[in-house]
Amino acid sequence: MSSTHLERLERVRTSVGIASLALQQIEDELGADDIDARELAAILRELQEDCDVPGGLIPMLAQVVTAAARRAERVEPDRDGDASCPLDEAAALITDNAGQRLTWAARSLDTQGDAA
Repeated sequence: MSSTHLERLERVRTSVGIASLALQQIEDELGADDIDARELAAILRELQEDCDVPGGLIPMLAQVVTAAARRAERVEPDRDGDASCPLDEAAALITDNAGQRLTWAARSLDTQGDAA
């Protein structure tokens, strides 16, 4: 691997490490004894539809996987979709399945929060 590739991989590793720390913080917050249903619903909504930035954590994760799929389409040896198709499917599952389930869970915990 060239030094450029190694540097890119190191930047990705560093970014994953930062994201991992952030996710650990969220997990720690979810473990707090004083979280009630309404606050849990708000946290779930934040993961799915963050109001402060475009999209939430789940849509951003799907976007990263979609970017990998687009790149895979261009570098697959036979251009047969062996890599890009599963990546596209994974992105769709993240958005359609995980994201929708977070929304349903938030609604069941706090139906009034949907208007917020």
